Amino acid sequence: MNKKAVILPLAALALAAAAYWLMAGRANGEAATLAYGNVDIRDVSLAFRVGGRVANVAVDEGSVVRQGSVLATLDSEPLQNSLHAAEASLAAVKARNELIHQGYRSQDKAQAAARVDAAQAALLEAERQLRRVHELEPEGAATRHALDAATSARDQAAAQLAVAQQQKKQMFEGFRKEEIAESDSLLAQAQATRDSASLALKDATLVAPEDGTVLTRAIEKGSMVQPGMPAFSVSLNKPVWIRAYVGEAQLGSFATGAKVSISTDARSGKPYHGVVGFVSPNAEFTPKNVETVDLRTSLVYRVRIVVNDPDAQLRQGMPATVRVEQ
Repeated sequence: MNKKAVILPLAALALAAAAYWLMAGRANGEAATLAYGNVDIRDVSLAFRVGGRVANVAVDEGSVVRQGSVLATLDSEPLQNSLHAAEASLAAVKARNELIHQGYRSQDKAQAAARVDAAQAALLEAERQLRRVHELEPEGAATRHALDAATSARDQAAAQLAVAQQQKKQMFEGFRKEEIAESDSLLAQAQATRDSASLALKDATLVAPEDGTVLTRAIEKGSMVQPGMPAFSVSLNKPVWIRAYVGEAQLGSFATGAKVSISTDARSGKPYHGVVGFVSPNAEFTPKNVETVDLRTSLVYRVRIVVNDPDAQLRQGMPATVRVEQ
């Protein structure tokens, strides 16, 4: 047998096997750095925190809005009236609180002192009259009725002096600490009521929390809305994520912080760039929307890729291919 006839086929077979294993290894290596997912854009449902009649709607579905842009406003007149009433009540309570902290005026103290002097003088006169009646009673010049009347007048004068002295003491000592604490509490309550009314008036204007696009609009001018009733749904421009799923063998490539390129059919040949921001610690079965025949029963890990350079061509749910940069 010709040895060359045997060696040449064996050599060709060895080269073919080597090429196969090389290509298979390269394919497996590429598969380990490749994942498929969908664009995930966060949206927010916006509502008024207060109820009322819609006065104006500034945007419609598809409108591009900036952070702080006015979306709609409510009729503010009832809220302004509530605020004015709260401010008036606060002014009255504040004046009363200042009076209590400052104490009584010097004029009030002087009047209280004068009333004490007058009561003392009246008591002295009543005592003098009583002594005179006592002196006349043994001689028969004063009756028992006169003595009782003089005694009663003396007792009334003494009582009036005691009241005047207590009022004077209160004037000079000021209000009790319990009265001051009560006044402070009433002031804090009035301030809170005013702040709530002011906040309600501010909440009559609904603004965009971030840059985005209006997806849905559920209110019209003149309609009545309740607090918390959805008015708009806004898709936020940032952050834009890619939600993908990788197998256990790919976890080494898709580690947190790994840089990736992202390809979509909408921008073929111009990949986006991103970074792996989160890898779920929990395994789960392949979701229905990404499963293949080979992966129907496989366990995968959810990966979130943050897109660094998103644009308007990335839309919610759009398929994307993610490749780890070497």
